[in-house]
Amino acid sequence: MVILITGASHTGKTLLAQRLLERYGWPYLSADHLKMGLIRSGQTALTPLDDEALTDYLWPILREIVKTAVENRQNLVVEGCYIPFRWRQDFDESYLPSIRFLCMAMTEAYVDACFDSIRAHASDIEARLDDSGLTAEWLKQENRAVIEGFRSLGEPVTLIAEDYEGTMAEQVERFASDARETSFGGNYEAAND
Repeated sequence: MVILITGASHTGKTLLAQRLLERYGWPYLSADHLKMGLIRSGQTALTPLDDEALTDYLWPILREIVKTAVENRQNLVVEGCYIPFRWRQDFDESYLPSIRFLCMAMTEAYVDACFDSIRAHASDIEARLDDSGLTAEWLKQENRAVIEGFRSLGEPVTLIAEDYEGTMAEQVERFASDARETSFGGNYEAAND
């Protein structure tokens, strides 16, 4: 099973992927790591600020990694914001049954109520080099764009509205349940059990 985790900035995409790794041993690929590897190695002239162009550049690579994992019946989590709204059109019916999708976004009320906490936890998994431009208004705009973009194509969006930890725990359990129903092998029981 391949899990695609995307969503707005600061929603915990990498945190969720890390939790799936720790609990079930499922490897994950960070689109940000791929991005920085390609930029630092000189494989592209794009910069970390070229978000739209980076999606166009990175998605074909990520898409083919997903296909390879499915073809090899390997579990993989791919996380990052470089999964386009129209991702599903790039997979035929032989791939889609093995792919699970999650888009996370925060409600405006959640951003307003929890902005200080969001900012305080921004580097829990990956160190953000410069998060000084983060504002509640920018974050709300980012979340609106993600929600509207994915929902306009019929994709589900998991909203973080009140209980962040509860929402994350629900997603971990959701994917464990999905994994039990797929034919891929792997460890679906908690590593600590």
